[in-house]
Amino acid sequence: MFLKDKKIGVALTGSFCTFKKTFSKLEEIKKQCDFVQTIFSFNSQKINSRFGIAKEFIEKAHEITKRKPILSIEAAEPVGPSNNLDILVIFPCTGNTIAKLANAISDTPVLMAAKAHLRNQKPILIFVSTNDALGINMKNIGLLLNSKNIYFVPFCQDDYKKKPNSIVSNADLLIPSIEEALKGRQIQPVIL
Repeated sequence: MFLKDKKIGVALTGSFCTFKKTFSKLEEIKKQCDFVQTIFSFNSQKINSRFGIAKEFIEKAHEITKRKPILSIEAAEPVGPSNNLDILVIFPCTGNTIAKLANAISDTPVLMAAKAHLRNQKPILIFVSTNDALGINMKNIGLLLNSKNIYFVPFCQDDYKKKPNSIVSNADLLIPSIEEALKGRQIQPVIL
């Protein structure tokens, strides 16, 4: 298996409607890879929603990966100096996180981990889940699509009638996207 000896970071941001898919794929990644480190944004670790209880998500991540999740900016900063991840997957990645990443803001554990990881010239893979992707956030997605070492899981509109600006990545393409990003390639087509 290609991922067996890889060290994969999975960073969760506050698109709670995607968490069911996230944890399903986290289990799949863990079956293929010995080292999986989760990182939670402040919102994803503190906000309870109709999709679940924040504390339970943190516990579930620990149970799946057998590693304590990173929950603070201070704990995320060593991701760079320790150089211990081969890839960082932001899954799900909200419009807020996309905007901040595109503008070099690192005010959450996820963004600090991304900044620290990029200093090592290693890939970041973005699983988009946002209601404003085809609106005001498109410029940020465009910036990231053209940024070195940043890759996307292919995405499409998820409900073009009710939410015409909303896009979400395809979870079935997560593992192939990780494999391609680790080879320095953007899986194609990126827009489904």
